[in-house]
Amino acid sequence: MKDKINAVLKEMSIQIDSHRQKLLGLNVIDIASCDKDDKSLYDRLFIDDKKIDGMIDSLHQVMKKESPVGKTLYSFEHENGLTISNKTVPFGTIMIIYESRPDVTVEATATALKSGNKIILKGGKEARNSNLILHHCWINSLAAVGLDESRIRYLDMNRTALQQFLKEPDAPIDLIIPRGGEKLIAYVKSVAQCPVLVSGRGNNFLYVSEFADLAMAMNVIVQSKISKISACNALDKVLVNEKIPNSFIEKLKAELIQQEVEIIPSPDNKIWMEEFLDKKIVVEKVSDLQETIGIINKFSGKHSASIISQNEAEVEVFMNEVDCAAVYHNASTRFTDGFQFGLGAEMAISTQKLHHRGPLGIEHLVTNKWYIKGNGQTR
Repeated sequence: MKDKINAVLKEMSIQIDSHRQKLLGLNVIDIASCDKDDKSLYDRLFIDDKKIDGMIDSLHQVMKKESPVGKTLYSFEHENGLTISNKTVPFGTIMIIYESRPDVTVEATATALKSGNKIILKGGKEARNSNLILHHCWINSLAAVGLDESRIRYLDMNRTALQQFLKEPDAPIDLIIPRGGEKLIAYVKSVAQCPVLVSGRGNNFLYVSEFADLAMAMNVIVQSKISKISACNALDKVLVNEKIPNSFIEKLKAELIQQEVEIIPSPDNKIWMEEFLDKKIVVEKVSDLQETIGIINKFSGKHSASIISQNEAEVEVFMNEVDCAAVYHNASTRFTDGFQFGLGAEMAISTQKLHHRGPLGIEHLVTNKWYIKGNGQTR
């Protein structure tokens, strides 16, 4: 079966390439219906040759990964002769609900298949045409290898029908991953009949320590904000130690404004909590490291946070005490990504603590099962 899955992934890379022009054309139709002023939505929805090449590359990366199924996590031999082991097994059927990004249709499915799972896809209506042609490519790939097309299902339905499906699914679902706004996540958690793994908001923070290399801080902040505003790992909040000269803050703000980033002054609690997904940023002074940690742990989405500092002692405190899935030292939060972390592709980025935290690669889309062998033992 493992060889067949790799064969499906290889065939999918061929299918995407052969359907390239059709995919580009259908994406134009999707783009035509979207709000042109919503730059974040446009960025997530838009497909070009580079993005298609990225989809194909992600498939090749997943093909190279070892299957996570069947690995022994623990073994024990009982005094009565029983041999007891705990091994990894697939969840079964994973459902993912996502918005805007057609590449999720490729990456999520690849990670699900490679980890032995079936998948139910529910993409947003704004990417309907792009998603349907990609699902068609997946079905062709399964057929070419001789695997049942039920392994990959796409729900082409409206919100009302989806809500009814979540309440009364027509087949067993073992895990649901909602990737979207907090209202969607809250609703799914309220009606789901199985575990829900939350891929929540970003709202990522960066702290500029009094011991920071300020040139480094300037570059990391600007690039973390502008390189991809639609990404959940983009930077939203900057906390600057009050001992740093005002000239640095003024220079930083000037550079951000030049990049058309809006500086939001005097943020209230709502702003502190908000994931912008836009060219907006907060730049505020803080008194020290402990105040910084308190602010991040109170307001962030528990996704990613970074410290710019040359002081190893405070770096260790920051990285141990900040409650985020990924913590950085002297680097951009934009690296929180399955591909960048060497996972090949990702299903989502989990911001909760069970059963996994951070980018979900094939290694994390398994659960475990106990295997006990004996020769007539009773208790």
